[in-house]
Amino acid sequence: MSIFQGKKVLLGITAGIAAYKTASLVRLFIKSGAEVKVIMTPASKDFITPLTLSTLSKNPVHSTFYDKEDENEMWNNHVDLGLWADIMLIAPATANTLSKMTSGTCDNLLLATYLSAKCPVYFAPAMDLDMYKHPSTKTNLESLQTFGNIMIPATSGELASGLVGKGRMAEPEDIIDFISKDIASKLPLRGKKLLLTAGPTYEAIDPVRFIGNHSSGKMGFAIAKAAANNGAEVYLVSGPSSQTIQHSLIHRIDVTSAQEMYEACHNYYKDVDIAILSAAVADYKPKNIEIQKIKKKEASLVIELAPTKDILKSLGVAKKKQFLVGFALETNNEIENARKKIESKNLDVIILNSLKDKGAGFAGDTNKITIIDKDFNEKIFPLKSKVEVAKDIINEIISRINA
Repeated sequence: MSIFQGKKVLLGITAGIAAYKTASLVRLFIKSGAEVKVIMTPASKDFITPLTLSTLSKNPVHSTFYDKEDENEMWNNHVDLGLWADIMLIAPATANTLSKMTSGTCDNLLLATYLSAKCPVYFAPAMDLDMYKHPSTKTNLESLQTFGNIMIPATSGELASGLVGKGRMAEPEDIIDFISKDIASKLPLRGKKLLLTAGPTYEAIDPVRFIGNHSSGKMGFAIAKAAANNGAEVYLVSGPSSQTIQHSLIHRIDVTSAQEMYEACHNYYKDVDIAILSAAVADYKPKNIEIQKIKKKEASLVIELAPTKDILKSLGVAKKKQFLVGFALETNNEIENARKKIESKNLDVIILNSLKDKGAGFAGDTNKITIIDKDFNEKIFPLKSKVEVAKDIINEIISRINA
């Protein structure tokens, strides 16, 4: 999965001949899974049309604060646009715009949005050779980077004037690659390996029937994606689940029984930095598995059960450098039971769910958690979507391993 998947990209276009390349730039962002909105300076419309960019981005193109010819036109709020974006890119960034960005001049919608943006801002300079070499341009480029902006260097080649030298805007493919690598290099879990279990386990009674539970795997799969989006290489050991996931950093290992999950976890555990066991593993399994389907009889059926191996506890015993996270789904004495698990299973953190909380637990799209660490500090979170809960869990882990 592309690092831009689900990202909100705000593309600012200024009045340079390289603006014609922005059509390809928008398409590449869209193809990579990003949502794109475009802001143009009024003069940039001489180089590429808003219609082209709105068609490619599937969003209206913004250029002015409001349309003077339309009495009912809404104000284009630069603050909202700046807050909307996960990434802002100004390409091409002309000498004129670079100068205004440096001085804080705010005479158009693009510059007002730039000054309001809270996200990383990338800029791709584009101008003629002599303009690029001018001392004022050099000063502006250096100043903008000291402000925290990220420059995508101009390249050398034939320029619009016919001169040959530095000043060409980087090609769209190279801009995408530059931003992708820059984001990846700053991800907080980059270089970390993470083991994650998800879903239920099925313990066979006979070739047809099994003992299982209602876990869907939604919570675990959401955590896997949140971890990978933060740069971790994830080994996702999943019990039977209809959930699907695609990400270049996620390796899915499918298992069925608690024993298979136990073996898979121990296979990867020694090499990981973090382990999160969110799977709902069966506590018991039939002591004897029938080879043939058990026929229905009038008499009652008795199945003798034996305990399964405690995967979480076994990893706690084997723990060396790993940050170990467990899950507890409780129906009574929730905090007390969770604290006991922290101690008995040598955990760093436990994620507590209570079935008493409406919207928490199996199968649904929401969850309500309390995070308790090994010092028994508690952090209670409100009911949220499992996607947002997953982000909270990963952010809490990041804050602790980086403390």
